[in-house]
Amino acid sequence: MSGPAEGGRAGVGAQASPDLGRVVVIGAHILDVLGRPVEAIPPGQGSARLQEIRATAAGTAAGTSVDLAKLGAQVASVGAIGDDLLGDVLVAALQRHGVDTAGLVRNPGVQTSATILPIRPNGERPALHVPGATSRLTAGDVDPAAVRGCRALMLGAPDALGDAAAAWLPGVARAASSGGALVVADVLHQGSPGDLERIAGVLATADWFLPNADQLLRLTGRGEIVQAVKDVLALGTGGVAVTLGAEGCLVTAGGGELTAVPAIGVDVVDTTGCGDGFNAGMIAGLLLGCAPVDAAWLGSACGSLVATGLGSDAGIVSLDHAIGFLSRAAPGAAGRIGSHLAR
Repeated sequence: MSGPAEGGRAGVGAQASPDLGRVVVIGAHILDVLGRPVEAIPPGQGSARLQEIRATAAGTAAGTSVDLAKLGAQVASVGAIGDDLLGDVLVAALQRHGVDTAGLVRNPGVQTSATILPIRPNGERPALHVPGATSRLTAGDVDPAAVRGCRALMLGAPDALGDAAAAWLPGVARAASSGGALVVADVLHQGSPGDLERIAGVLATADWFLPNADQLLRLTGRGEIVQAVKDVLALGTGGVAVTLGAEGCLVTAGGGELTAVPAIGVDVVDTTGCGDGFNAGMIAGLLLGCAPVDAAWLGSACGSLVATGLGSDAGIVSLDHAIGFLSRAAPGAAGRIGSHLAR
C-alpha cells in the first residue's frame, strides 16, 4: 500500500490553488475525541498507553467544512452546538482552519454533540456518541443572507436536524439553488425509509446526494445499489455518488449509468471522516467545472488522504497536494482536473 504524496502537484503544472469561492455548510457539528491504537478497553480501573490522542471538528457538516477550507473554499459553518467547553473547543478547531463560525448557535443547558472514538490498529472506529445540540437548529437560526450568493451549499446531515427541519430546510436549499449555487446533501445516520421520507424535500432540490452504500440501502429499503440510486433520482436529485469504503465509489448524473471510481491505496491509520473528505473533494471538483467522474476521483483522493492520519481533519493539505496525490494513481483524471486550474 502506498502513502500520500508529499509536496506540490505532480505532472499537472505549477499553478497556485484557486479560490473556490464561498461555501455554506449547514448541519451536524460534532467534537470528536480520538485515541489510537486501542486494542482493548482495560478492565476495571486499568489503563493503557496510546500513541496519540486528538480532538477534531467532525460530523457531516463540520468535518466537510474543514476539508473544504483546506482545498481553498471560503467556508461558513451553520449549526447548533452547546454553550459548553466542548463547544469552545469545536469552534476553536474550526477557526484554526479558517472556517467562519459566526453561524454556529450556542444552546445553553445542552451539551455540544460529541463522540469518543477508540481507534483500532486496523483503522476501524467503534463510536461512543452523545447526540447533543445538533437537532436544536431552527429556521430562525439560519440567516437568509448567509446562503445568498454562495457558490455551494452543503447540507450535512439533514436527517440529524430533527423533524421540524423537514419543513424549512428545503426552502434554504431552494434559495441557494435559485441564486445559482451548487446544492449537495449527505446524511449522518444509517437511516430508514422513514428518514428518506423526511429528507425527500431536501433531496428534491439537491444537485448531488453523497451517501455511503449502507446508508443508501437502509434509506431506500433496497437490497442493491442500482435500484436504490433510481429511487433517489426519482425524488428529483440531480446526481448520486455512493461511497463504498475500500472499494471506491459509484457515480451517476442525470439518470445515466453508474460509473465506478476505485479507492486509492494508502496505509490506513483511521477511517474517521473519510466520507467528509470525499464530500469536500467532490464539491471542489464540481466547483472547478470538472465532469462528475473526475470530481469523484478528487473526492476519492481526499477520502483516502484522510485515512492516513488520526481524525477527520487528517491527510488533506491543499488542493495542489490532493491532485498531486491523485496523479500517482490516476494521472489522466489528475491532468484533467489540473487543466481547470489554468483557466
